Amino acid sequence: MVRLLDVCKVYENGTPALSGINLKIDDGEFVFLVGSSASGKSTIVKILTSEVKMTSGRGIVNGFNLNRIKPSKIPELRRSVGIVFQDFRLIDKKTVYENVAFAMRAVGAPPRIIKKRVPYVLQLVGLEHKMKSFPNELSGGERQRVAVARALVNNPSMIIADEPTGNLDPKMSIEIMSLLEKINELGTTMLVVTHERELVNEFSKRVIAIDQGRIISDKMGGYYQNENL
Repeated sequence: MVRLLDVCKVYENGTPALSGINLKIDDGEFVFLVGSSASGKSTIVKILTSEVKMTSGRGIVNGFNLNRIKPSKIPELRRSVGIVFQDFRLIDKKTVYENVAFAMRAVGAPPRIIKKRVPYVLQLVGLEHKMKSFPNELSGGERQRVAVARALVNNPSMIIADEPTGNLDPKMSIEIMSLLEKINELGTTMLVVTHERELVNEFSKRVIAIDQGRIISDKMGGYYQNENL
């Protein structure tokens, strides 16, 4: 669950990033957050993961109060929110299995749970046959599937996919988005941040459009039509 109420963000150098953001995402939703570069999308993601603090307003993510969260609780918040990045961020010297298992070891999961959970998640993303492969032996789409598995392996309540198809061709982009849709259907809340209009329009989901730090549109099953975004 996400709630942002009248959130504003002005960076220390005086640059305004967000102005009066009101956002509600319920458990189990699939939402696209769309907008051009520097529209405020990345700042929203950083606020949701407590990477930056809002200048004013209120926010709650998965039961954590973003205004009052203690530094010691931030790792717990981030465990409840899996992140998928555009540039994959895999460890080159680790196999597919080891990359995904690393995310579980980082939160102290016991070895017996890791051995059971990692193969299950890799099967879910269609990479059980690539467990012993290294990232440089994979296609871009396969690497992004590993990144999705890594985000999913600790069973987060929500996944934020930040430009997850930015380095992929159109066919692979559709495949990754279909995978995220499948994960959402299993109960994980999904927030996909993107500027790719054609991709958004392939899926009938809720679309929130942001421009110059303000939400300008929020439609269920909406289309991303603004040519200037």
